[in-house]
Amino acid sequence: MQLETQEFRAEARFQRVSPQKARLVLELIKGRRVGEALETVAFTKKGVAPLVEKVLRSAIQNANHLSGERGLDVDVDNLYVKTAIANEGPRMKRIRPAPMGRAFRYQRRMSHIVIAVAERKRAGLVETAEPQKGTPKKRVLGSASTRNAKKPAAKKTAAKKSAAKNWKKAAK
Repeated sequence: MQLETQEFRAEARFQRVSPQKARLVLELIKGRRVGEALETVAFTKKGVAPLVEKVLRSAIQNANHLSGERGLDVDVDNLYVKTAIANEGPRMKRIRPAPMGRAFRYQRRMSHIVIAVAERKRAGLVETAEPQKGTPKKRVLGSASTRNAKKPAAKKTAAKKSAAKNWKKAAK
């Protein structure tokens, strides 16, 4: 029986930053421990970094609150950033004046930032079972594939040369 690891989320919706710019910061913290992720975001010089830090702190507080409410034993120091996603939100269509009375359309992008933290599984005693008789064995790379591989065809330069000589003789 395998226990599911509890996941705690926080999201900030309709944020006035493009998803591409938010993903640059989110990629830095994905998979890291929570303390390390907070330090990374605190020293990142991107404009979206304070917003990402706020969402990350919210996810940590959600883990702290929900673990007390549900009676779960969650160690906040053992949390890590499981997922960090910036989805695209609605776009605001705007118009900028252009020369000669024309108008230039552009779009202001928004994003929904979602961060989920989870507790790392503790490295404890792991029981290993013997493989069953019905399970297939792992194949070693290169063993069967090298034996069955096609060999390159032999060059046919001699036949081409003789055909060329015969054609020259016939032309004379």
